[in-house]
This record gives sequence, C-alpha cells and structure tokens, in this order.
Amino acid sequence: MASRDVGDSQDVLRRAGDASVLILTSLADGPKHGYALIQDIKGFSGVQLGPGTLYGALDRLDRLGLIAELPSEDRRHPYRVTAAGVTALRSHLDALERVSMTGRLRLGLGTV
Repeated sequence: MASRDVGDSQDVLRRAGDASVLILTSLADGPKHGYALIQDIKGFSGVQLGPGTLYGALDRLDRLGLIAELPSEDRRHPYRVTAAGVTALRSHLDALERVSMTGRLRLGLGTV
C-alpha cells in the first residue's frame, strides 16, 4: 500500500484508535501474525482484542502505510511495522507522556 505522509498530522494515531496503538506497540519488537498480536497485546496491556477489531485496525494501519504485510507462513499472515509506523508511534507516545505528566502534576502526584 502507498504510504501517506505521517507529517501531515501531528498525531495520526489519535484518529486511528487505541487498537492501532496497541498493535504498533506489539509490532515494535518484531513481526507477528494475528493470533500472536492478540496474545502479546493481552499480555502487556490486559486488553483482549477481538478478531473484528484486530483485523479492522490492521487494515487501517496498512492503508496508512504504518504496517506492511509480510509473505504468508502457511495460513498465517505476519505484519511488520514500517518506518512511518515507528515515527507515528513515537509521536503518539510522546503526546501521551506529556498528557500523563500534566495530569500527574495537576493531581499533586509529581512526576511519579
């Protein structure tokens, strides 16, 4: 799929949704197929993505050029994060960190 310019939006993942962030975070340490993504995401976040949510988000991320499908392994279709996906994930995580830090300060929690 053709990659969109990630720079055209401050935070492209804000529009893509939480599932997209979880998927990119999972793929950040290497390619995975659908079932492996579901298991990894549940392990690090406690969120159980259903197949419809997972594959809808994978389709959006692919259309945005943030992930790429790799050649099939049997019936499994692994995905990998692209350079644009890494950039988008970093930008999104930086924005979340700023919000988290502000919230903690305003709650009187300091930078815990």
